[in-house]
Amino acid sequence: MKRYIIALDQGTTSSRALVLDDEKNILGIASKEIKQIYPEEGFIEHDPLELFNSIINVMKEAVKKSGISKSEIAGIGIANQRETTIIFNKLTGEPIYNAIVWQCRRTVEICQRLEKSGMSEYIRNNTGLIIDPYFSGTKITWILENIEGAKELALAGNLGFSTVESWLLYKLTGGAEHKTDMTNASRTMLFNIRNLCWDAVLCEALNIPMSMLPEVVESSGVFGHYDFDGYKIPITSLVGDQQAALFGQGCYHIGDVKNTYGTGCFLLVNTGEKLVISKSGLISTIGISYGGKVSYAIEGSVFIELHPKS
Repeated sequence: MKRYIIALDQGTTSSRALVLDDEKNILGIASKEIKQIYPEEGFIEHDPLELFNSIINVMKEAVKKSGISKSEIAGIGIANQRETTIIFNKLTGEPIYNAIVWQCRRTVEICQRLEKSGMSEYIRNNTGLIIDPYFSGTKITWILENIEGAKELALAGNLGFSTVESWLLYKLTGGAEHKTDMTNASRTMLFNIRNLCWDAVLCEALNIPMSMLPEVVESSGVFGHYDFDGYKIPITSLVGDQQAALFGQGCYHIGDVKNTYGTGCFLLVNTGEKLVISKSGLISTIGISYGGKVSYAIEGSVFIELHPKS
């Protein structure tokens, strides 16, 4: 019996789904635009439920176009916009606020507090990142400080934090699985990429209860199952979109480089199992985690700022 893969890409401006056969031929494809929400200048948000519902819709449309049977689907892989932050109530499974998008600059003041507390070098050496609103950690803090009742729910252990792939996994599995992979965890400014675990020092510095954080897993495995009209389909891959592109372009060797252009320009260099800390303003990140091993990367990013349509 033939077996097929569903590839989901939840990006900044659209959700996309592809159905591929075992020779990488695309049999069906669908996409849907995502609404951009601008509550204030420099603020960018998405509706977390729209992200999930759009993924379901494009997945079903792509499968229908492909003409395959649901029983022939071997697995679902997810790539996602990175750093975008979603906080949900563990008791209800519902988000308590819109997703704060990676481009959002609302946490500048929180970043300044971190810098004044002398955390810059620690963050650089242990997360590979720089202090910047780009990353998820300060977005979590902003929600806890600004959304009524959020801090109390968090302290009671009733809030969960997810990046986008983690949110989709949570919803696709009916709330059964709250996990993120190492590529996405490494973009939060809370994950120690040397020790490969959540960093208690950073969580304390940002006043984030560690009970909010998802379990960290490798980028490939069986992370849960989606009930696709009665068929239990395994979810077998979670990867941040730029790391997925590095892997997808075949950059498996040290020194291999890829550059992609979309809602930004992202250049990644595979540095292998060696963590390299840039002295030129670039960031270090986890490129892929698989088979008990981790491959690192150096990354340079150029943002394309989104504005509301006039």
